[in-house]
Amino acid sequence: MSDNPTPGRISTTISEEELHRIEEMAAGVPHPLPISDDEKAPLMKEIGRLLVQQDAVLVAHYYVDDDLQELALKTGGHVADSLEMARFGHDHPAQTLIVAGVRFMGETAKILNPEKRVLMVENDATCSLDLSCPIDRFSQYCDAHPDRKVVVYANTSAEVKARSDWVVTSGIALDIVRHLHNQGEKIIWAPDRHLGDYIQHQTGADMLLWGGVCVVHDEYRSKELQQMIKQYPDAMVLVHPESPRSIIQLADVVGSTTTLINAVQQSEAKRFIVATDRGIFYKMHAVAGEKELFEAPTSGKGASCVSCGHCPWMAINTLQKLRDILVNGGKTIEIDNKIIEKAVVPIRRMLDFAQQREVDMKVRGDA
Repeated sequence: MSDNPTPGRISTTISEEELHRIEEMAAGVPHPLPISDDEKAPLMKEIGRLLVQQDAVLVAHYYVDDDLQELALKTGGHVADSLEMARFGHDHPAQTLIVAGVRFMGETAKILNPEKRVLMVENDATCSLDLSCPIDRFSQYCDAHPDRKVVVYANTSAEVKARSDWVVTSGIALDIVRHLHNQGEKIIWAPDRHLGDYIQHQTGADMLLWGGVCVVHDEYRSKELQQMIKQYPDAMVLVHPESPRSIIQLADVVGSTTTLINAVQQSEAKRFIVATDRGIFYKMHAVAGEKELFEAPTSGKGASCVSCGHCPWMAINTLQKLRDILVNGGKTIEIDNKIIEKAVVPIRRMLDFAQQREVDMKVRGDA
């Protein structure tokens, strides 16, 4: 970490009122009704048969509910973060990719697999970070700062990706920003201000931060987390860097979904307080079923639960909706070819950087 990091400046192009409206949208997403085990087994069997018939494969994000993650693995699909979902789809021979997640994940899959048919389990599943960064306003902001490299998080629209110089995931963002900083580059970062703040403090880079937040991670509160740490003093605290700085400062491990899963699997600790979407617990239990997991507590206006740590848009992905699109057909992800041509460049730039990083680590003996 830099001893004297340059303070990150948060953009005012997204107002707190607009963020509140996005929070209200999230709060208004209807909760799907659960299904019984008796209903689930035949439904999964039917979906598996339909996937084979339609030369389709299911790719699911760590944050969707357990049933879809289980089905993806049982049917030869994949459960991963957004970028690995798209990469798996690229390598898999199936001509139809069905994405259980949110809109930007389907778009990323289409950008990397333009020749394939890409469907969403739930077309209305969006993301607060994506919503907080509209392309017209973001493009104007970038035009006003032409001396800066534009680095955007994967949680953005295809159009925003097309306007960027680099697309990053939480797992590689630090290394890429550090690389740019070492080259003397100044940066526009979008859209998550907490992740941008974490990266800026770790690297010391000169960064202008867009003002967006994730409606899940922004709700974690340090006072409540400190109380839970006192209650479970032997628990390791795992935090995703989309969380506020006050939460990150209490963490034992800060990192991407993959990093947090690996921490549960590899650590000698038996208990973990997890500050990220609780959908990740399915994978954590799969790799370390004997360990105890606790949801980090949330609070905020309108909160009616001890922890509300689950994305409402991820939650509306269901087995029933997946079966329906296989039976009745679904709306395919369509992106203008010119947008795809532009958006694939910063994504490929990240993939090439990641590949070179892996080579360098092997040469140094770090991997």
